[in-house]
Amino acid sequence: MSREVPAVDAHAQAAARARQQQLTKPPGSLGRLEDLACWFAARMGEPVPAMPRCEIFVFAADHGVATRGVSAFPQSVTAQMVSNFAHGGAAINVLASLEDCRIEVVDVGVASEEPTPPGVRNERVRAGTRDLAAGPAMTAEELTAALGVGERCAREAVNRGAQLLIAGEMGIANSTAAACLICAFTGATPDTVVGRGTGVDDAGLARKREVVQMALARVGPETSQAARRTLSELGGLEIAAMAGFYIESARSSVPVVLDGYISTAAALAAVAIEPGVLGWMLASHRSAEHGHGIALAKLGLEPLLNLGLRLGEGTGAALALPIVRAALALHRKMATFGEAGVSGALDEAT
Repeated sequence: MSREVPAVDAHAQAAARARQQQLTKPPGSLGRLEDLACWFAARMGEPVPAMPRCEIFVFAADHGVATRGVSAFPQSVTAQMVSNFAHGGAAINVLASLEDCRIEVVDVGVASEEPTPPGVRNERVRAGTRDLAAGPAMTAEELTAALGVGERCAREAVNRGAQLLIAGEMGIANSTAAACLICAFTGATPDTVVGRGTGVDDAGLARKREVVQMALARVGPETSQAARRTLSELGGLEIAAMAGFYIESARSSVPVVLDGYISTAAALAAVAIEPGVLGWMLASHRSAEHGHGIALAKLGLEPLLNLGLRLGEGTGAALALPIVRAALALHRKMATFGEAGVSGALDEAT
């Protein structure tokens, strides 16, 4: 029997909000930084929380739909990038080092005959999904296994003392799977959701939209109400692992920072499976992919950043960490009116 997702601490949140009203500034003058500090107070159960210890996981897998020419890069790039992650050469490695975050790369389904690189966790369920335009991407058993990979990773991180978690991904053609999921879970059309991903040209974009339409027509609209089946039919192994990661994090009372397009597709699936997970999710940025905004709107989440990113890997989430750090430092270290001997009757900034 699965554990329930706990509620956030409303008392800690109220105490944090009361403290914000006493800090030496006009109320609300720090904008979303004030809300962010209170958001973390509620999830960490402390009115004045310290910066949480964060870990990053990058889940990697391949997609059978790549054979339909929906990506600007060949499928072999997935395995090559996994090796790059393992050697510390990717963007997420650089950003993780800036915040001193532990990072783990997890092979959930890379289609490669080469041995898993040293330093990469081998949790391969199968060598890539099947072509989602022709049939189910995963069996029910494979979906359960992939969800379980993410759950184990989150559980182990929490046992190590992680208080904040980030899931990134790597998988050539995974923006096609993500587009299918976003359409299924939001009711949006492929024309509004499908973007260029890794940079396909106009012909590639048209092909990609056609493939997504084929997959949605194959599955049928009724599936959008059956979250696990939707994820197995249209998703990816790494997307499923991320969904499991988000669910287990919430069950463990640990918040997650969502990354971009793929991450938010996984979040939609996780919330459809377990609605309480939504309360533990923080959106980091708005991707350059138009469909990402549609997914965020469905979740009711407002991102912190808008930098035109479309890389994935967890990079946008990692870039949000300095903002979180600043919000919590201001909340903790600023003097109150009483401590500073400053009158509280300040005019609000204009």
